[in-house]
Amino acid sequence: MQWYCAYTKPDGELWARSNLWERGFEVYLPLYQKRRRHARRTSWVEAPLFPHYLFLRADFAGQSARAVAFAPGIVNLVRFGEHPAVVRDSVIAEIRAREGADGLIDLDNGKGAASRFQAGDRVLIEEGALCAQVGLFQTRVDAERVFILLNLLGRDVRAIVNARSLRAADR
Repeated sequence: MQWYCAYTKPDGELWARSNLWERGFEVYLPLYQKRRRHARRTSWVEAPLFPHYLFLRADFAGQSARAVAFAPGIVNLVRFGEHPAVVRDSVIAEIRAREGADGLIDLDNGKGAASRFQAGDRVLIEEGALCAQVGLFQTRVDAERVFILLNLLGRDVRAIVNARSLRAADR
């Protein structure tokens, strides 16, 4: 049995995963947490690491590739020429190695969101009470919280914020 990659319909990864699973295939859909903003609210949702793609393990000597290609939610298998492209086991293992205890891919590789910034970097706060404020990154408090220096009402104020609510500010 080997791993293959399937191309799915737009936003159809979860639907395709369940359909292939019901047909007896081992399916792997790597997910990560993505920030979603809607109506001035920010929430975290699970999203596919590779939009429109999922991985499945199959033995096309015993199972027909047509069973995959015509499964609901699937557009087709990724191919090189006429044959479905094989994904090495080591690639799947490398992706799975980045999963956290919650089963989601850790894009920070275990370092935490705060590791993206260096002392003195200009950062923009994107959510919370200090939303839209620009400050200077100072240091990490822990893996998820950081100290930033803000200029509020003409005074420098040190604040602790969630590192996930920050992004690099334009210069």
